[in-house]
Amino acid sequence: MNKVLKRPNLGSVAAAASQVKPTRAEAEEAVRTLIRWAGDDPDREGLVGTPDRVVRSYEEFFAGYAEDPREILARTFEETDGYDEMVVLRDIRLESYCEHHIVPIIGKAHVGYLPAHRVVGISKLARIVEAYAKRLQIQEKMTAQIANCIQEVLEPRGVAVVIEAAHQCMTTRGIRKPGVAMVTSRMLGAFRDDPSTRREFLAMIGKNGAGGYA
Repeated sequence: MNKVLKRPNLGSVAAAASQVKPTRAEAEEAVRTLIRWAGDDPDREGLVGTPDRVVRSYEEFFAGYAEDPREILARTFEETDGYDEMVVLRDIRLESYCEHHIVPIIGKAHVGYLPAHRVVGISKLARIVEAYAKRLQIQEKMTAQIANCIQEVLEPRGVAVVIEAAHQCMTTRGIRKPGVAMVTSRMLGAFRDDPSTRREFLAMIGKNGAGGYA
């Protein structure tokens, strides 16, 4: 039986972070420092506005820290006329950032669950992916976070998450191997215990079950 992980309250994490969060001016000065470290002049015409633009970009890149994924799933629907078959949302584009190098992780997520008593609006599944992706991440952790959150809040009979992504920390630097995709999966409940349920999900997202998806 797969044990669902418990994580700290997001409100507490956000509150702790806010106590030490630098000011916007400090963040912009940090960007200027990096520009100087790279060997350029942050006061030249082409770069003078860069610190402000970088900080505004970071507000978008890491917007997930301001989101509570459990709140996203809070509104559910019980009037389903007894629907208890698989719900799958596939090919959800995701853009995240490697916590080791702060370079992009770009790919797609496939999310499925087996309702027990209630369902959630399909846009909420995409928003859960976005909430966890818009943080400094490693793909393995992000995959588990998405699946665990859905399992904890919706309490379905099972959850499946597969993420396929390219990591620029290995495609544009280091070993420099473009065209390589990393695949991670998290199967809970019926998707973990029942091979036929897992195969059905993999078929629905266009996979044949090979390559360690089980």
